[in-house]
Order: sequence, then C-alpha cells, then structure tokens
Amino acid sequence: MPWTFLLVAGLLEVGWAVGLKYTEGFTRLAPSVLTVGAMIGSFVLLAQALKTLPIGTAYAVWTGIGAVGTVVIGILVFGESASPLRLACVGCIVAGIAGLRLVPA
Repeated sequence: MPWTFLLVAGLLEVGWAVGLKYTEGFTRLAPSVLTVGAMIGSFVLLAQALKTLPIGTAYAVWTGIGAVGTVVIGILVFGESASPLRLACVGCIVAGIAGLRLVPA
C-alpha cells in the first residue's frame, strides 16, 4: 500500500505543478483552490508512504514522478520541446525511479 500512496502522491504533485500555471500567481480562485488541494493531498499521501518506505527512496520517487509527469504534460499540453536529448534525460529519471523501486532499501 505505501507504493500506491507514493504513486498517487506523485500524480498529485504533477497536478499541483501544472495547476500553478493556471493560478496566475494565485489570483484565480478555482485553479488556486484545486492546486492547494492537490498540494495537501500529495503531502498527506507522501507522509503515509513514509511510515513504511525509506525517506531517501520515497522522496526521490515522489519528485521523480512529479518531474517526469510535469515534463510530459508540458510537451503534450503546452507545446514544450520534445527533443531527443530532453527525452533521454527524462528516460534517465524514469530509470532511476524504476531502480529505486526494484532495489531493496
């Protein structure tokens, strides 16, 4: 269950990172409320995962999911660059996440 908490926490991190773009500096109410809600949910689920998982592993996986997910949304939704080098760097993050999940802590 802690890995599920961590996965959902990472996905919520993607949500709040992307949501920040829509808050326009927290001047728009609805996006701001949703973004703050995603932040709180992400932190609560990360805290639940940390009851069992090592902090170094959990934090690295959490930020990695957030980073990769935000880059993918940036490419698909905001038209950011999908250059081969950029995708290779994202692949390195994904490999790191997988490695941390597969290697015993």
